[in-house]
Amino acid sequence: MCINAVYMCASGIVNKMDNKKLLVVDDDPGLRELLQEYLTSQGFAVATVADGTAMEQYLQQNTVSLIILDLMLPGEDGLTLARKLRAHGNLPIIMLSARGDDVDRIIGLEVGADDYLPKPFNPRELLARIRAVLRRNEEPGLKGKAEEASITHIFGSFRLDMNTRSLSRAGANIALTAGEFNLLRIFVEHPNRVLNRDQLMDLMKGYERSPFDRSIDVRVTRLRRKIETDPAAPEYVRTVWGEGYLFTPAGKVV
Repeated sequence: MCINAVYMCASGIVNKMDNKKLLVVDDDPGLRELLQEYLTSQGFAVATVADGTAMEQYLQQNTVSLIILDLMLPGEDGLTLARKLRAHGNLPIIMLSARGDDVDRIIGLEVGADDYLPKPFNPRELLARIRAVLRRNEEPGLKGKAEEASITHIFGSFRLDMNTRSLSRAGANIALTAGEFNLLRIFVEHPNRVLNRDQLMDLMKGYERSPFDRSIDVRVTRLRRKIETDPAAPEYVRTVWGEGYLFTPAGKVV
């Protein structure tokens, strides 16, 4: 099954909030039924499938706004499926797992999931996370578009276009997830200023956090892989030990 073709079918309405359709991928029929009933009652169109093969078959014929993807699936697991989807686009993904281990959560975020929720969970919490992820993927409103239409941030050889929500280098587009775009936007709007994790979480808006939340670190790591020549020795997004992160547009210490 061609995952590239699958994503091309699935990507059409990622950023269109007027037609929100969710796909639940979970091998527990009881949970699928519960989520379909609950999320439908909240105004979403909801489809459910039991495994990765059925997910790919569904996406070949349908478009969705977000996938709720279980980690433990028969056949290819959720991490493998998330990697495949993320390799070819930015369809929002919320991962579920019966294992609440922090390692699983970090790996889920590293492969490109937009959020992660351990089982068992309150459906209302999942609903809040779905809405938060969709908000982060929503295109700016008409007022926002008018204000941002001509805004382009340039750092080094990169161009960050706020209107199209895209990053390019020497004319070549660099795919960013919604979370990566929002994080980079925050950095370019606060240049040469140290931002700690709490400040970054507040500025990103909508992200759930725990007292030991390290998701910002994971997202910074993912962003560095896309903009740094050597992610281990970053020039743009630098770590200030004990304080936070510093974005330097010039690509050097200021």
